Amino acid sequence: MAHFRLDGKVAIVTGAGRGIGRALAIGLAEAGAEVVVMSRTVADLEETARLIERAGGKSYIVSADVSNINSIRSSFKKVDGLVPSVDILVNNAGMNIRSKADDVTEAEWQQILDTNSRSAFFCAQEAKKRMADGGSIISIASVAGTRALRTGVAYGASKAALIQMTKTLALEWGAENIRVNAIGPWYFETPLTKKLLEDEAYVQNILSVTPLKRIGQLEELVGPVIFLASNASSYMTGQTLFVDGGMTIHGF
Repeated sequence: MAHFRLDGKVAIVTGAGRGIGRALAIGLAEAGAEVVVMSRTVADLEETARLIERAGGKSYIVSADVSNINSIRSSFKKVDGLVPSVDILVNNAGMNIRSKADDVTEAEWQQILDTNSRSAFFCAQEAKKRMADGGSIISIASVAGTRALRTGVAYGASKAALIQMTKTLALEWGAENIRVNAIGPWYFETPLTKKLLEDEAYVQNILSVTPLKRIGQLEELVGPVIFLASNASSYMTGQTLFVDGGMTIHGF
């Protein structure tokens, strides 16, 4: 369907070296976008770029540490030398350190918030400057932004910040035809969750509050992101679309 196509569009995906970011970068390329893949590890980006090429797409590699504002700004300047403008930004870069609230250190708190929410704002700020004809900004939040989970207080705070940031940016930037939305995943198998999902008791706890009774597959995030990036969602902004197997019906 034409409304879902991204031909002629340029997308930037942060944290594109593996996991969710890699899957989304490949999916956006398959929908017709040229994709700028960003992360700290060039070797991971090279593999993502190879997979995009194999799928018939086009990509550009830009190394960036999105937890550092100077690195964000210099990386976007590199983007200027590769593409004429930006149409789509996917703020996917994220991390977690699982600590009980009593044990969270100032350094851990800062690292999680810098990577998960501060980076998303400053990447959005830079991307907006390059969205000549409007655009779509999509942040990967989490059900942890609306539910109290065992993922930890700093992680939950960072994802709640992303959800609220999405609403505020949508309000401020809507008149410039820039749409800002978020995706709220539940459990998917990624490098961040792989070890946890090896614990059968933990998995059963997850499934007990998941109506679809299974862990999500990465390709199941691709369609929602293409929807939010494309004209198919042209009258949608400020929203968080939960891709959670129904989990947010429950608590956990």
